[in-house]
Amino acid sequence: MDFTFTEEQQAAAEAARAVFSGVAPDAVPSPALVPGAVAEDIDRPLWARLAAGDLLSLTLAPEHGGAGLDLVALCLVLRESAKVLARVPLLETCAVAMTVQRYGDQELAAEMLPRIGRGDLVLTVGANGRTGHDPAELAVTARPDGHAGGGSGSGSGRNNDADTADWVLDGVQSAVPWAQAADWIAVPAHAGDGRAVLALVRRDDDGVTVAEQVSTNGELFGEVRLDGVRVESRRLIDATDAWEWLRSVLTTGTCALALGLGEAVLAMTSQYTGKREQFGFPVATFQAVAVQAADRYIDLRAMEVTLWQAAWRIAVGGSGPLPPAGDVAVAKIWASDGVRRVVQTAQHLHGGFGADTDYPLHRFHAWAKQIELSLGPAAAHEEALGDLLAAHPLG
Repeated sequence: MDFTFTEEQQAAAEAARAVFSGVAPDAVPSPALVPGAVAEDIDRPLWARLAAGDLLSLTLAPEHGGAGLDLVALCLVLRESAKVLARVPLLETCAVAMTVQRYGDQELAAEMLPRIGRGDLVLTVGANGRTGHDPAELAVTARPDGHAGGGSGSGSGRNNDADTADWVLDGVQSAVPWAQAADWIAVPAHAGDGRAVLALVRRDDDGVTVAEQVSTNGELFGEVRLDGVRVESRRLIDATDAWEWLRSVLTTGTCALALGLGEAVLAMTSQYTGKREQFGFPVATFQAVAVQAADRYIDLRAMEVTLWQAAWRIAVGGSGPLPPAGDVAVAKIWASDGVRRVVQTAQHLHGGFGADTDYPLHRFHAWAKQIELSLGPAAAHEEALGDLLAAHPLG
């Protein structure tokens, strides 16, 4: 077995490190010091640099101007982005673009994907539903408006080109990341027969309203309300597993963010405890401090191995005793619990300095809590894993 990354994947990680090297985690006001969002927009200069470095087109096919790499490469880039708390919808944009490329109308993909790679389009996705606890696809209804049979789909899993009926969407998606900055919003919904579909909605479509929300880490999110929003059939993806696949990509990408953030926080803690002296010795030399740091290092290694297992299953479709959703659930359990333990230990070992708003650790703590709960906390994925184990007995 060869567990090393390919040359192309390593090159993507190196390019990401170069782009993110100039990003300061404290470039915007602290979420602890402002009553609303820390900024009104994403980091547009960084977005432009990501496009110039071909990182937005990383997972796009060559015919769309991309490098044709997989989810593993994207997770390597996301890992680097989290180390500096990059304020860009990199995960959301790339995940939706990958879904359009895999399942969407080919003509629409040819129009959208090159523009996404150039940084001309910003995408996001409503993955939290109305409350964040119920399945996101149940928060919005989609019904065909026109002749019968709208959106039935073809045998290949893509929309049937002969199907020209518009669709009408009604409902609410809450906590949509950077919704005000996005040009397109991917909205999961349920059709009349109960199946999940995925609609691509423009922020300026008639019937779309976005109300301001502020996330745990102080970023501007949005409550997206859909009131009779009409989308043409080619903008609705009704392949059976499209939404499930997108959700798996988003969840796995969130695990990559947790890993990168945790690694950055542990490095900060190592530097601080190596300099901070007590009784004439660096506190890092005390056994109690070293044991706690070692435990968190083990957490990070477990987060890493489960992340790459999930990303690999999604990328290559490797076989296993459980469907890929099982690997994704295990990765998110470790990511949610692990990143929480890492930042809590960091706060403890920093003492009062960790809560100082002039020091960046408190920002990482806020981002860690946001990541921990995004797309479900550990308990939700433990329940999902239990359901999978019940449906697929091992041995």
